[in-house]
This record gives sequence, structure tokens and C-alpha cells, in this order.
Amino acid sequence: MSGGATPSLWTYPELAAALGQASAAGPNVAGICIDSRQIAPGDLFVALKGDPGPRFTATSRSNRDGHDFIADAVAKGAAAVLAHRAGDYDAPTLLVEDTLDGLWQLGRAARQRLAGPVVAVTGSSGKTTAKGFLAATLDGFATAGSLNNHIGVPLSLARAPRQAAAAVVEIGTNHPGEIGPLARLAAPDVAVLLNVGPAHIENFGSLDAIRREKAAIAEGLGSGGTLVRAASVAVDFPGRTITFGAAEEAADVRLIAVAEKAGESAIAELATPSGTIAAPVPGGGMHRAQSVAAAAAVLLALHLPLDRLDRLAALAVPRGRGNTLESGGVLIVDESYNANPASMAATLRAFAGRAEEVRGRSIAILGDMLELGDDAPAYHAALAQHCGGIAGVFCVGERMGALYGALPSAQRLGQAAAASDALAARCAGLLQPGDTVLVKGSNGIFWAAGFVAALAMALQREHGDGV
Repeated sequence: MSGGATPSLWTYPELAAALGQASAAGPNVAGICIDSRQIAPGDLFVALKGDPGPRFTATSRSNRDGHDFIADAVAKGAAAVLAHRAGDYDAPTLLVEDTLDGLWQLGRAARQRLAGPVVAVTGSSGKTTAKGFLAATLDGFATAGSLNNHIGVPLSLARAPRQAAAAVVEIGTNHPGEIGPLARLAAPDVAVLLNVGPAHIENFGSLDAIRREKAAIAEGLGSGGTLVRAASVAVDFPGRTITFGAAEEAADVRLIAVAEKAGESAIAELATPSGTIAAPVPGGGMHRAQSVAAAAAVLLALHLPLDRLDRLAALAVPRGRGNTLESGGVLIVDESYNANPASMAATLRAFAGRAEEVRGRSIAILGDMLELGDDAPAYHAALAQHCGGIAGVFCVGERMGALYGALPSAQRLGQAAAASDALAARCAGLLQPGDTVLVKGSNGIFWAAGFVAALAMALQREHGDGV
């Protein structure tokens, strides 16, 4: 816009209408924010309580209340506030009975005004990566990070520009009954079910219960909607379905092979109804290539050309999800954002397959996989079968002790109770210039501790510029 005017994500009357209030004069807002520390000038600040109450299962509950930070948000440039009580600050305020309900109302109104298709993605692993792939191929809108719960989904919708060519929404779960309501809120034109694995299985009891929960994403599809799913995951859905899968599976899109070469982008060979095509795989690996196959299936669902997959060649891998960085002559493969048995196995297989590209040794620093219930020791020990091509493994966390015990003695590099700066220094002392090191574990193990950054600093201190 000219003249320095704030771009309008929402006009104030639109916000009022979405909340069921009478039209009122007020500023346009350029964004929606729930964290006063991240406010940008022109944002609407939504003051949420840290505890959503019994309506939703929160990963963590807090006594903190966003209303206590409204003045800070306004001081940083918030144009308006969504609150359920007034306070001592100078900004237009939309008062509602409950701000979480209000955020859902905004999400619902945002969905209704979107002209382009909406794609919703779920799965036990790879959701955020697949969301990025889909946003790139569809030239669509998607929020950064893993905004996939009772707050993240309505927030993602509320942030979607009305003129977006498409919107891609990630939907997650860690307890039964969460995906259905979120899918109905997103009301996608295409729902994508990537895979089913034992992530959060301690809260579900069985893989079949997880499968049923993931399949609930289809509840958001209207009569003309399409379900895109892995061929290996059975879903009782009466509408249009497009499947993707491995070369040997009966699927509409089949992943035939992935070619990976040092210094070059990985390329997937896909068999499609339009013939065999080649597509880039950002970050490489069969597991990411399956997400490329899912993206191809979504393009088929929306009757869009498959050559849009070429746009993936320019896509950067998100931090913590397979991006690489070099420090002290050591290449770090950062998979620290999260882990479950399926994603850990896929990552280890891909990492072991890179051994011939590595100048030195392939080393894995592996952290606990959380929320696996009574079978956690067996899931951790089973990872040993995927470590065959890796020179050495360092295990972090109590649960990873089961893997350590299952490894041959020649692969055991050491154990630690938790990630820390001291552990980073210890690992840096074990690594040598020319090595490649994989860091992967559940979010609370490495990502929350900032371990990769600490390891990079420790490597720089240990080896300087390396080789």
C-alpha cells in the first residue's frame, strides 16, 4: 500500500463481525499475535490464559494470563486488543467472554472468507515438512513452525490473507478427540493423512486408536472434498480418495526411488496417472520423498499441473528438521525438533545411507523419544537395527539406555542424562573435523535446550575452523 499505510489483514469492522459484535470504528490490523514478546506494529494482540480449561488437553498448563501483558503489547505497537476484561492501556479493545473462543471465531470467519483452496495435513511425523512442501507447490500461505493444536489451528486460519492462492494448515494431536474439531474448523478442500506411527501412544493405548484419531481429519471434508492418504493407512471415507505410497504399493502416486548425490539436490522418481516424473526432495531421504509424493497427490486432487513440484528445488529445510550447518570442520545434521519411532527410524536409515558421502565418520547423538508408554524400552532398543551404517552413537536420556544396551560395543560412544552445555563440550571432544553428526530426539530433549547451537559453539572452540 502507498503512503506508509498498514496493510490490512483484517479491518476492525470485520473483526467485530467475526466476533458477533456490532460494527465499530477502529484500526485495521496487519497481523494476529498471542505473545507480547513477538508483537509487530499493527498487530491484534489476543490475550489468552495459559490454562484453556477442560475443553482442550493442553501439553502444559500455566497460571500466566495474557491479560497481564496487554500493556506491554500495546507499548510495542499493538493496534488493538482482544480480551475478556478491560485494563489500563490505551488501545481499542474487542471484549468477549472468552478469548480462546474468540480466537476460534476469528479462525472460522477467516476460513469462510478464503477464496483459494484449504489443505489440512496430519500424521504422526513429517507434518510441518509436508506443510512447507505444499505451501511451496501451491504458492499458498502457511504459518511458520508447528502451530497445530487448539490454539495453533485457529491462529493459522486467522493469519491467512483473504487473497491467498491457497492455505495450508497443520493439525496435530496428543490425546484422543482433538483432530475432529480442528478439522471441522479448518473445513479443508483436501485433507492429507501422511502416516500413522506410535507418537504419543501412551495417551492412546494402541496404534489403531492413533489411526482412528488421525483419520478424523476427514470429518472436516465437505461433500466435494478429497482425502489424500498413505496407501498403507486404512480410512473409512466415502468420498473421493487419492493415495500415495511406496513402489510396491497399489497407490495413485508411487515413490519409485530417490537418487541422492553429494552436493546435489535429492530427486524422487514418482509414478503418477500422468506418467513417471522427477521431483526435488529438499533435505533428501525416503521419508521426505514420501511427503513429496503426498504433495503430488494434492496437486492431482486440485487438478493442478505436477510440474509445480519443481518449485521445491528452491525450498530451504526448516531449522531442526534436517537442515545442516558446519562448525569446526564438522557437519551437523539438525533433526532436533522432534522424534518418534517412525521418524527416528526413517532419519537413521537416511543418515546411514549418506556414509559414502562423509569425509570422516558418521556419528549420531540420539535423545529420548517421549510419550511412548510401557513399550518405550522396546521402541528405543529397536532403533539399533537402523544404526548399522553409523560409526558411533551417543545416547541422551534415560529411555535411550535401552538403545545403548542393544548396540554393539564398538558403536557405543557414551551416555548422558540430559542435554547441556557440558554435554555439548563433551561431544565436541569426541568429534573430529570431517565427521558428520546427526542430532535427533524429542522436542524436550535437544530443541528446548538449544543443544545444536551449543554444540556448534563447542565445536568452534574445540577445532577452530576445522578442515
